Amino acid sequence: MSTLLDIAKQCNGYVTSGQATEAGIPRRKLTEAINTRELIRIERGLYALPDIWEDQFLATQHRFSRGIYSDDTALFLHNMTDRSPFSLTMTFPRSYNASPARNAGITCRTCADAVLELGVCDVATSHGNTVKAYDLERTLCDLVRGQQIFDFQIVTPAMQAYVRRGDRNIVKLLQYARSLGVEKKIRAYLQALL
Repeated sequence: MSTLLDIAKQCNGYVTSGQATEAGIPRRKLTEAINTRELIRIERGLYALPDIWEDQFLATQHRFSRGIYSDDTALFLHNMTDRSPFSLTMTFPRSYNASPARNAGITCRTCADAVLELGVCDVATSHGNTVKAYDLERTLCDLVRGQQIFDFQIVTPAMQAYVRRGDRNIVKLLQYARSLGVEKKIRAYLQALL
């Protein structure tokens, strides 16, 4: 039992059934830990120590592991907006059945397989857990691409904040914009802001 708790302590308070199996711990030990209240079940296959605040981003990505945080959710994860997303937004492959995610309240986007992995990176949540999201340049392209959905109160301040950043990568932003078909829109923002 202590090994399960050790794994959870090393992983910011969380342990998955996959980690337990990898460590050679029988799954019944997870059930025992839940029954003795040493662990609580967050999602199927995801468990946490009882004193841990639930990380919605980690739990959702565990449940929908094919999804990548995108749009306003990725912008929030990159600390580029103080507006907490009304609902989490994830991008899935076009062939993925996103109905369960939609039913769970996730805003679902789809993307061609050729550009699905473009800009995927690891981002830390406010709880210190690592999740998959699009990098800042891809996020800005996605926001501009879906501008009929996102208002200018999100896109314009995000672009303004981006051009002020010391770590901005305009070349990468333009490469992504070309790949995603929004180069003209991104160039218009950059010309106005630089």
